[in-house]
Amino acid sequence: MDSSNTAADNNPDTLLTGPGSYPIDLTGAGSHTLVRTLGVGSLVIAPSGSTVKADLQVAADLRINWAAFNPFATPAGSPWPRVIHYTGNDQSIFEWARHRPIEQLTWVPGLNTDTLVDASQSNIRTLAIQLDVQGARLQMLLPGQEIGANLHLSIFGDIGRFSAQGNLPRSLSLAPETGSRREASAFQLPDMGELHDVHDLTLVNKPMARPVSLKCLSRFKHLKSLSLYGNFVDLEALAAQPQLQNLQLRYMPSLEGLPALSCWPALDGFIAFNVEEAAGKRLRQQLKTRAQLRSWTGHASVSQLRKASWWESEFGRPFSAWSKRLAKQANEAFDAALASLASAHSLADGEAAFTEFTQRFNTLKGIETAEREDLGEAIWQLSRSEHAARTGVTEELAQRWFDAARDY
Repeated sequence: MDSSNTAADNNPDTLLTGPGSYPIDLTGAGSHTLVRTLGVGSLVIAPSGSTVKADLQVAADLRINWAAFNPFATPAGSPWPRVIHYTGNDQSIFEWARHRPIEQLTWVPGLNTDTLVDASQSNIRTLAIQLDVQGARLQMLLPGQEIGANLHLSIFGDIGRFSAQGNLPRSLSLAPETGSRREASAFQLPDMGELHDVHDLTLVNKPMARPVSLKCLSRFKHLKSLSLYGNFVDLEALAAQPQLQNLQLRYMPSLEGLPALSCWPALDGFIAFNVEEAAGKRLRQQLKTRAQLRSWTGHASVSQLRKASWWESEFGRPFSAWSKRLAKQANEAFDAALASLASAHSLADGEAAFTEFTQRFNTLKGIETAEREDLGEAIWQLSRSEHAARTGVTEELAQRWFDAARDY
């Protein structure tokens, strides 16, 4: 049976709900073929050569006929796709969203000039915007009160390039690109303008990345709920948020400076998950003490307490974005280098360990610019190990040996 259909030829009163292959007029008459798979509610649109696997390939600057998706629906009759990941610069998706609700939109624009996007009438439940480092500024008019009251807004990457006007979102999530942990100073969150008035804030950082300073919280005067994920410093700043009703701490290798739970008299919910061991034990005792004075009305727990070695083994190495095959070989090489340094007795032994680690990648395919930078990070980490320091290895020496031995 032929499952091929032409969306434009179907009766507009008949929704297309089933799997199959559908020619659609995305950028011109019959320009693309949409293949729907049973049970998949998401759609990825990206240019050729993008880092994400696209269901439909569209050049970044081409205008898209978003109405081509109007005939499609889920088996239950709601609009399909429910979730859209779009890499490109066509802003008309926000115009389309005035008439066609989007449950979740991730937009990755590549802006060459400062841009104003009017999303004031767009019906979007969850909007995530990824801004690569370097580029023009993006200003957005957020959905009005009726729609915007339910908006969950997330900004990733170079968040300082984003600003917003209009109704405050129901929740705000910020995940800045913080840079290498080699940098001596903590990352300072940029000024987010009107968004400082949100009640529900999530800050996301990698667990072993350059830490984010929480001194930025002084700008957020009305927080009721705060979630932190990853590496942060200046936790003492949390004491200036006595109105907090909900606090969540996840994957935090250091809780140095965290105030006692009694600092937040209105706190009804508290979660600490995958946090440093010593502070986690103190928090467990504070949970019990607080429960004796006033019961928790929300969820309250402290779980998965971690030793320092766990953070290094799970998050410390720079190979997480590598293919499974290359990551396995890179981790084996890293382990071998650590073992060699542990048995080293001289600076010459240290040089041999770094040279051997570096040369193991000379014959591997797939070592491009990103992988070379990650290997440079690995060299830095190895140079800071106690075994390297014991034999007189410095960061400068390790980098010199790395550059001399590599062909990539």
